[in-house]
Amino acid sequence: MKNQSDSSEFSPADGEIALEIVDHTKAMLAYWNASEICLFANNAFEEWFGKTRVEMIGISMRELLGDDYPKIARHIEIVLAGKTEVYERAISLPDGSQRDSLITFTPNFSEGVVQGFFAHVVDVSPLKRLERELKAAKESAEKLATHDFLTGLPNRVLLEDRIQSTIQRAQRNGKPLAVISVDIDNFKQINDTHGHAVGDCALQEIARRLRHAMRESDTVTRMGGDEFIVLIPELDSTDDLDLMIQRIFNASNTPLACLPGKLPFSFSVGVALYPEDGNSPKELMLASDRALYRAKKLGKNRHAFSETSDDLPAHRDARSHRSH
Repeated sequence: MKNQSDSSEFSPADGEIALEIVDHTKAMLAYWNASEICLFANNAFEEWFGKTRVEMIGISMRELLGDDYPKIARHIEIVLAGKTEVYERAISLPDGSQRDSLITFTPNFSEGVVQGFFAHVVDVSPLKRLERELKAAKESAEKLATHDFLTGLPNRVLLEDRIQSTIQRAQRNGKPLAVISVDIDNFKQINDTHGHAVGDCALQEIARRLRHAMRESDTVTRMGGDEFIVLIPELDSTDDLDLMIQRIFNASNTPLACLPGKLPFSFSVGVALYPEDGNSPKELMLASDRALYRAKKLGKNRHAFSETSDDLPAHRDARSHRSH
């Protein structure tokens, strides 16, 4: 008489327990023959496709998936050729929803011939959703590290990197670049008179105007407070530079809608050039800041070049430019 505790014995009761386990599994489990007809399925198919384990028997893969069948036909070919196939796919359900799924097809051999395959399908939608959320959070964190939170413009960290790469490009192609500091004249008065909320709105609108005024290849940066820096790469001529400066001043021609009474405003602008005014981001930014100070000292609402580039004949007339 065999010991009832012998683990090698498998009674009908054990089979029922195994089926119970399979039917309580959230993943879809099934066996399909070489003709892609279902010979076994667990009750998870009822949650996914509205079909019980019994109703699944005899159904074809094409009938079950409908228009989605061509998307997995290649995977079925691979498993029927004797190779295990693991892949991800969004599965369309009868109610119109989709589930991100991890699918495993495992071939079943008999005497070296593939008789069919086992299918294991897990809903990984929560994991995919978490993955998307983490990716979005990472991108947001990266943007916060390199962009101004108020205006969305690049910040100093990103600006210095772009100036450095632009300098390297200028060394190859011989074309100068400009680093231009832009300051809003009397901005403190706007904050003190109308409040910081209005001031923030003004900064956002000015940032949009400056970005719209510049070329796609230019970089507009908010340095903090009411100061911006514009990086203009690959200048072909003095005329190009004058045009870019005029575009900056044109951005101040129209009063800001968020200011009560639509009060006018103006810019003071300081211009530094590579290679005349510096060979590094720090040198060029300091030079443009010094030029900005000169413009303010000369009466605001104008632009000025740094001491070095101002000595160049081509730039002397631009020094006294006024936008209004």
